[in-house]
This record gives sequence, C-alpha cells and structure tokens, in this order.
Amino acid sequence: MKQKAPRQAIALSYDGSSAPSLTAKGDDELAEAILAIAREYEVPIYENAELVRLLARMELGDAIPEPLYRSIAEIIAFAWYLKGKCPPGFDEERDVTPPLPLLSAPQE
Repeated sequence: MKQKAPRQAIALSYDGSSAPSLTAKGDDELAEAILAIAREYEVPIYENAELVRLLARMELGDAIPEPLYRSIAEIIAFAWYLKGKCPPGFDEERDVTPPLPLLSAPQE
C-alpha cells in the first residue's frame, strides 16, 4: 500500500527589489495553518506539488534559487494581476497579456 505524502505548504516574501525568499514552510498541521493564514488575508494560493517539494528543501530566509526565478516571477505576476496590482512603470495598454492558467497538482 502506498503511503500518502504529507500536505506541504510554503510561503514566500517578495519586496520588489531582491529575489523572493522563503518565509514559512510546514507539513500537515503546520501546512494547514499556513494555508489558513493565507486565506484569512486573501493571499492567492498556487498549488504545485513539485515546486513545493523543491522549495521545502530550503532553509527559512533563503532566497529562491536562480533556476526558479521565471517560475516564481510568473506566479507573483499572476497573483498581482488577481489583486489588481502592477509594478512601477507598468503600462497596461502596452504590457498586458492574457494571464496564464494556474496548474494544480492533486494531493498524493
């Protein structure tokens, strides 16, 4: 019988100038608490089991590794789009492209 993988969650912080960093991570009950806080503050939640597994290997406070910049940037851009935010110097008429769909991986 295959053992069910634990529920995992990670949280990133991004100040707009340096690489995003890992601010929280947890399994099972702690993961659920992280998700509950995100929902309470209306933080968009992106589900991607493979990406979470990669980021969960990092230590708290670590900057995301350069090979993941594009993936994380697309997630941040989409989250900003959902909240109606845009970066300084953004020209909506020139810079807007349709958002990419969010991909979700089922919990194993």
